[in-house]
Amino acid sequence: MTEIINKKKSSSGWANGFIGVIVFSGSLPATRIAVLDLDPVFLTVARATIAGVLALCVLLIFKEKRPTQKQIFPLLIVALGVVVGYPLLSALALQHVTSAHSIVFLGMLPLATAIFGIMRGGERPPAIFWLFSIVGSLLVVGYSITQGFAASPIGDVLMLAAIILCGLGYAEGAKLSKTLGGWQVISWALVLSLPVMAPLTFFLRPESFAAVSIAAWFSLAYVALFSMFIGFIFWYRGLAQGGIATVGQLQLLQPFFGLALAATLLHEQVSSGMLGVTVGVILCVAGTKKFAK
Repeated sequence: MTEIINKKKSSSGWANGFIGVIVFSGSLPATRIAVLDLDPVFLTVARATIAGVLALCVLLIFKEKRPTQKQIFPLLIVALGVVVGYPLLSALALQHVTSAHSIVFLGMLPLATAIFGIMRGGERPPAIFWLFSIVGSLLVVGYSITQGFAASPIGDVLMLAAIILCGLGYAEGAKLSKTLGGWQVISWALVLSLPVMAPLTFFLRPESFAAVSIAAWFSLAYVALFSMFIGFIFWYRGLAQGGIATVGQLQLLQPFFGLALAATLLHEQVSSGMLGVTVGVILCVAGTKKFAK
């Protein structure tokens, strides 16, 4: 009976994680559209403020208990990683590179999440897991190399730093979700950030919004509501149910969903070789699921 329950929990974790990946796949293309008309710093604080107000309303409606004193520091780490660090650094990077170029860096996110999952969450995945994980990451990185990198070291460094902070935020949030709950983690992280983000949104607002396109406003709405809040409800729940390291491998699929959106929405060129690499990555994800403990 226990084994059946664990299998159902694991399957639910993969399902929730997959939904989270789908939601997050639109983040970089949407951010790319937004930074064409909005300052990256304003975009970062505005999306956090909008999501923070929504999170506060939800917490009040459901009358959730406040986090304990021991949970405050982990929540601040989550906020550093996914509320401030990744959104700001990726938005800055997208001033130097295309969304298609930045998306390939997401192939390194599963490894970053798994490493922080070991450091912060105490997980110990089997050796075969690392084989599939590394192969999957190399496939994504190799694909990006064959497409040719843009000559922008600044953009690449910013994206690399963004990935590191995002992996930290994912792992810390997943660990905390086991005791606090998935949507509660991102909600409290956003609320803790609100006293800083809300005033900054006011002070950093553009002098005029007349030049801001409708597409930029829709993009801001997407990254605020879906990328910053709704996606995390599924993602943290999935990581907590199925394991940080193992379910985190679903992130290997995110670059290809993102590239498809970049090609469709932004008309950025994407090589047909994406199909073959996608199949390889899916096999690697299937391998980590099969051999994960």
